[in-house]
Amino acid sequence: MTLQNAFDIPRGPGPLRRALRLARREWGAALACLFLLAVALGAAWPQLLTGYDPVAADPLAAQLAPGAAHWFGTDHLGRDIFARVVHGARYSLLIGASATVLAMVFGTLLGLIAGLARGLLDEAISRFLDVVSAFPDLLLALVLIGFTGPGTVNLIFALGVASIPRFARVVRSQTFVIAQSGYVEQARTFGLPRWKLVTRHVLPHAIAHVPIMATIGLGTTIIGSAGLSFLGMGPQPPAPEWGAMLSEGRNYLRNAWWIGAWPGIAITLTVIATGVIGRRWQAAFEGRRG
Repeated sequence: MTLQNAFDIPRGPGPLRRALRLARREWGAALACLFLLAVALGAAWPQLLTGYDPVAADPLAAQLAPGAAHWFGTDHLGRDIFARVVHGARYSLLIGASATVLAMVFGTLLGLIAGLARGLLDEAISRFLDVVSAFPDLLLALVLIGFTGPGTVNLIFALGVASIPRFARVVRSQTFVIAQSGYVEQARTFGLPRWKLVTRHVLPHAIAHVPIMATIGLGTTIIGSAGLSFLGMGPQPPAPEWGAMLSEGRNYLRNAWWIGAWPGIAITLTVIATGVIGRRWQAAFEGRRG
């Protein structure tokens, strides 16, 4: 071995090559991430993707087939469907993400309280979760909207309440197990204050699965919001929400299939993408290949 070779540092693949290898191995997750980035871009800055006004009607251009001027065609009022799909991402993501965050926060809080309190309070919270879980999510959300009325805020509240049990049950069971673990008992014998014991040792481990559940559940919430908007319970016309666009396009499937097809494709791809990322994240968290 020469002196020069002795001081040579072995070089591994560069960051770009490692990224390409990862993308080639996880091409499904890479495509899902790219699609969700495009959807997020459309929700945040739709003007970057389209210059058409999503609510501007042009009767002379009604029901035009997809083409160079209108990529996704136009609807029965002459509105550009591509613009409406891009702008509609803001409504669907806003409703889905807000409802998921609402369920995640209150579900974590209820599960943590139930897992730590035990006794009568735990029993009361568990029975409340049983009652909420007895109804399918969409049915419960529909009942709640029946009391509060249609609208974006009420739809977020209804879907969020319906999704609370799935988070609360997981956090409660994890809290119950962690609170009885050896290191928590040892920290308690050392005189660590209860609030510090909870925030440092119990809470971080109890909510470890919550972000993964939220990612997977986001797709379910988006489907729920689209379904309720299809029934007229979400954002009201002329708001370009994907479920409402499906409802408008169902009467024109024979003459202008593109009116209802494109928002349906957008919903399907968004749900698939969130599911792929969530499942891949779950597999990585559990130490197995997706």
